[in-house]
Amino acid sequence: EVQLVESGGGLVQAGESLRLSCAASGLTFDDFAIGWFRQAPGKEREGVACISNNDGITYWADSVKGRFTISSDNGKSTVYLQMNSLKPEDTAVYYCAAEGFPFCGHWIAGDYWGQGTQVTVSS
Repeated sequence: EVQLVESGGGLVQAGESLRLSCAASGLTFDDFAIGWFRQAPGKEREGVACISNNDGITYWADSVKGRFTISSDNGKSTVYLQMNSLKPEDTAVYYCAAEGFPFCGHWIAGDYWGQGTQVTVSS
């Protein structure tokens, strides 16, 4: 059974940092693209960033470039999202997704999804 488990969310003040983790199990980690998405109340889901062995790292959201960093530890089958200089508009539920077509490109549909972790940034 494939599982993606996000952790690391919380309540922080603007300007602070958080590191989210997405721990994968039940899949061959190297064969998947792993993406981070977020969804704020009343808004559509937004792609944030993605990492794969085939096309590297892609930041889909212009608003996070220079502030967020995606990385992976293949030995731990875990992808991280380091979020610095957080803003209130970063408030959302953050999800990770695994795509069996292992390229990030402009988007991944996600064959598997985690349950999400809440990030709240106060002003």
